[in-house]
Amino acid sequence: MSAAKKIIIITAPSGAGKTSITRHLLRKYPSLAFSISATTRTARGNEKDGADYYFISVEDFQNKIQHHEFIEWEMVYEGKYYGTLTSELERIWDNGQTPMLDIDVKGAIHVQQQFPGASLSMFIEPPSVDELKKRLESRGTETPDSLAARISKASYEISFRHHFNTIIVNDDLEKACREAENAVSYFI
Repeated sequence: MSAAKKIIIITAPSGAGKTSITRHLLRKYPSLAFSISATTRTARGNEKDGADYYFISVEDFQNKIQHHEFIEWEMVYEGKYYGTLTSELERIWDNGQTPMLDIDVKGAIHVQQQFPGASLSMFIEPPSVDELKKRLESRGTETPDSLAARISKASYEISFRHHFNTIIVNDDLEKACREAENAVSYFI
């Protein structure tokens, strides 16, 4: 299997720490490149188009769906689409790197099914749903309703953890980063 066509997938419920672990792995392994997802939501804070996400309109997103330009896509929340463009994976492979996808659970299962044997999938699990709730509350970005929706979704997503190659319980970020490093170094 040529390194050029491998994929690393990191997935987790919101607030489990996948972004921190993804950033750690990208710093540690120059052969990995972050796969920038497309989304219809608006940029938050310092997010930049083409760096954090490709921010596109719902109409443009739906057009790309019709033209089969996504390797995976989901309407994650009502009216909010997220997806991985095939062109993004090609861009990274053409650069001689391995794409690292930070995507939701359904998308991760879908990508893994399309690349059997060529993908490493890691599920980052929070120590508990209570701890996850505390982490999300501490961000200060959630309304009571959005927090309840995220917790409900997280409980559902955790039920799929056994679909992935590696399960990492993030009760200690340093330890979780080391476990992710071990999985990646073995894979690449």
